[in-house]
Amino acid sequence: MVRMTLVLPIDPEANRLLERSPLALLIGMTLDQQVPMEKAFSSPYVLAQRLGHELDAVELAGYDPEALVALFAQPPALHRFPKAMAARVQEVCQVLVERYDGDAALLWADVADGPELLRRVSGLPGFGKQKAQIFVALLGKRFGVTPQDWRTAAGGYGDPGAYRSVADVTDADSLRRVREYKQQMKAAAKAKTAEG
Repeated sequence: MVRMTLVLPIDPEANRLLERSPLALLIGMTLDQQVPMEKAFSSPYVLAQRLGHELDAVELAGYDPEALVALFAQPPALHRFPKAMAARVQEVCQVLVERYDGDAALLWADVADGPELLRRVSGLPGFGKQKAQIFVALLGKRFGVTPQDWRTAAGGYGDPGAYRSVADVTDADSLRRVREYKQQMKAAAKAKTAEG
């Protein structure tokens, strides 16, 4: 199985953390809304620095909520909405503790097929269909998590050669193409709203 890497225009250490820490990757995906993807996926590294050690789902699940918000809100804030996203990350970690022994990698380990993987990811707080499909595509395209029918489960995000999400970012050019796609989708949605 070819293990590809995620290469975002962020601190190389932040990229390395995403590669070695399934929890960091999952937290990055959790934070990937209403902020640039570089911000979302570099924040797990900043959080680890603020904690002073590697990220741990059991620790984050049981962390004092106000203290966690303070870590998220400390300048530069880890997200546009530090309070809401600190709570969301904590909820995701609590699910990991309850269902997967606190190990994010067990979320996708031993899944029978793509639909099961999508169901598991969709069961996380804040992971609607689109976000879950993007994460399935990210696991398949960049991390070699390719159970049967994973591309189908990922929907259009699983298409080979597509430039639709973080799953397709490997360099500056692919990032530019993903941004263009997202801008086209926003413009189309705006036009549709204007018609309605």
